Formats: sequence, C-alpha cells, structure tokens
Amino acid sequence: MERLKEQTLAVQRMQDYIEENQQKEINLSDLARASLFSPWYSYRLFRAYLDLTPTEYIRKLRLSHAAVRLRDENCRIIDIVFDIGFDNVDTFTRAFFREYGVNPGEYAKRPIPLSLFIPYGVKYRELRKDQIDMTNTQAIFVQAVHKPERLCIIKRAVDADAYFPYCEEIGCEVWGILMSMKSLCGEPVCMWLPERYKKPNTSTYVQGVEVELDYLGIVPEGFDTIRLPEADYLMFQGQPFQEEDYCEAILNVQHAMDAYDPAVIGYQWDDENPRIQLEPRGERGYIELRAVRRITK
Repeated sequence: MERLKEQTLAVQRMQDYIEENQQKEINLSDLARASLFSPWYSYRLFRAYLDLTPTEYIRKLRLSHAAVRLRDENCRIIDIVFDIGFDNVDTFTRAFFREYGVNPGEYAKRPIPLSLFIPYGVKYRELRKDQIDMTNTQAIFVQAVHKPERLCIIKRAVDADAYFPYCEEIGCEVWGILMSMKSLCGEPVCMWLPERYKKPNTSTYVQGVEVELDYLGIVPEGFDTIRLPEADYLMFQGQPFQEEDYCEAILNVQHAMDAYDPAVIGYQWDDENPRIQLEPRGERGYIELRAVRRITK
C-alpha cells in the first residue's frame, strides 16, 4: 500500500508540473525531476497510471485549452498557437483536426460540442478514503439564489446515484464534452433527478449543462434534454480545501445541508426540482444547491 501511494504521488507531481508549465517545452528529464524517479521509471509510471504517454497527455491538455479560448475569445489562432506551446499554425491545425475532427478556424466561427481532455489528478482516484473523520467540521456559507426557466442537456446512466458510480458506468469523458459547451451558470452541473425527470431504467444521478430555452445548438449523441422551471435554491458552500481532502469537503457540506431547516428563513424544501452539485474545486470550496419554495401562510 505504501509503495502504491509513493507511485501515485509521483505521477501526481508530474501532472502538477505539466499543469504549471504547459506553455513551456517539457521533456522527460523535467518530469523525472518532478517525480523524483529516473526518466525511464517516470515514463513507465505515467503511462501505467494515466494510459497516455507524457507527450500525448500534454498535447491533449494544450488542445483543450486552445478549444476553450477559440470558443470564448475573439483572438487570432496564431496567438493561441504560440501561447499554448505549438511551433507553428500548420502543426496546431493538424493536431486540432486529428483530435476533434474540425478545423480550429471553423470551430471558432461555429463552436460544437467537443470531448475536451480533463486532466483528473491520479491521486484522487487512487487515494479515495473509505473512512472519513467528520469530527473536525467547518463553517458553511448559505445563500439564496434564483434560477430561470431553462433547458438542461444531460447524459443519463442506468443505476448511478452518485459521482463515482456514474463515472464507472459512463466514464469520465462526459465531463469533457460538457466543458466544451457554454453554460448559463458558467460550468457544467451534476444533478440528482426527481422521479418526474427520470426515464424508465435510468439513473437518479446525471451530468449536464444548463442552456437557454431557445438553444438551437447540437445535442451530442447519447444525450437528451429536460426542461427545468424557474426555481429558488439554497446554495451551500464549504470552505476552501486541499484537493486530497475533497471527500471530507463534500460530506461536510452535505451533512450541514441535511441538518439545515430552511423554515428559519421562510422556505421549505422543494423536492420537485433537481438537487445540483458543482465540480469540487479546492480553491472555492465544495458547492451544492437544493431547491426551496416560499412558505405560504
């Protein structure tokens, strides 16, 4: 077990180094210094744990960042090319087309859903904790927010009722597709669906992206849409956390939410609308939203 942890953290150090230096030229010697192992052993570990060579990993990461910039920024392709570490426009264009099946110039004019590369940290998968100490709980910030009527483009599973079972059924690639699509709230969402939004033999837990009611873009193959009504939510946000402590951060917020009585601020829980989970990010704290409605006298 100790050896497994040592290897996992070595791969994570290489991932962290790539994230921090992706605009520079990165070679195997750089990764070996980060991993604290030999270049040969570092390469073997990287490929074994991530199923990609370092070169493949870096290329996918750079192309994903390029796709987001092409979607969101009015900038020249040549500026992106050099910013993300490609040598020239032709090399970038060929790599972009091989990865996504569309030329970057065409994509910038008319963005379509793509399967972006999401560099999941290997330590979070390998070092999941079965027993979590909840005695050291932290303060939770609670805020009322309002969501408009909207469509949500979702990918259903079959049995999943939480994130990890969902990924085991569907795979983590779904998040990359959702990240390529513009969202009303600025990012994809995970949701627990009430019965009225479920189809026969499909999961309670889904991942999706909220879009305008008049959305005319592409719905990726295997996805479908649900129409969500205007609704009030209470947003529960925990304190920033170290990434390896994400399990505790999630449970801390969920524990606080379960214990919270919305009647103290004039609301009651509205279980007719989905419960919403945002991506756990250490720098902002874990966020979950639960629908409410005003108590009428």
